[in-house]
Amino acid sequence: MSRYTGPSFRKSRRLGFSILETGKDIARKPYIPGQHGKKRGKKLSNYGIQLQEKQKVRFMYGLSEKQFKKTFLDAGKLKGVHGEDFLKLLESRLDNVVYRIGFASTRNAARQLVNHGHVTVNGNKVDIPSYRVKPGDVIGLKERSKELTVVKSSLEALNNRVEFVTFDDASMTGTFVRYPERSELNADINEALIVEFYNK
Repeated sequence: MSRYTGPSFRKSRRLGFSILETGKDIARKPYIPGQHGKKRGKKLSNYGIQLQEKQKVRFMYGLSEKQFKKTFLDAGKLKGVHGEDFLKLLESRLDNVVYRIGFASTRNAARQLVNHGHVTVNGNKVDIPSYRVKPGDVIGLKERSKELTVVKSSLEALNNRVEFVTFDDASMTGTFVRYPERSELNADINEALIVEFYNK
């Protein structure tokens, strides 16, 4: 299954979860899309609940099913709690770190910046959104890319930055300081359900 590129607001309403993590996508119409959206839907089975949880996270990070499952399997090789390690690997993707630093206002926009070769890691150009950033890595922009309007407007609009990344205004670079703690990530995600889904 390929990566979803349709309307984010519609997908958020379908899942009852803000995949943009802003809440704006479900604030105005907090019911599923379609003619009968306001009617109460069917009660989900255990499988349906697990599938929905997986889809929430997959669409939030903007991955294809193949990428998502590969990351899940990679997390299983680590020594920590499988679900938490999975979220940490998702957070360490380059496109996500670019978003967390504030170079882009959404993960989709961050992915585009990376794909178009605007982003550097430790001074070297990296154009692979799935590249895994390690603690201590410095993420920046090419000199010409620092003048991009989308980058400037995104940095200006950013209200607060997560604690596991830092930003240097002078050099316009961000550092991935450490992997995030579970408490720093979205509390509305139940990663245990995703583990149950894949371990059937």
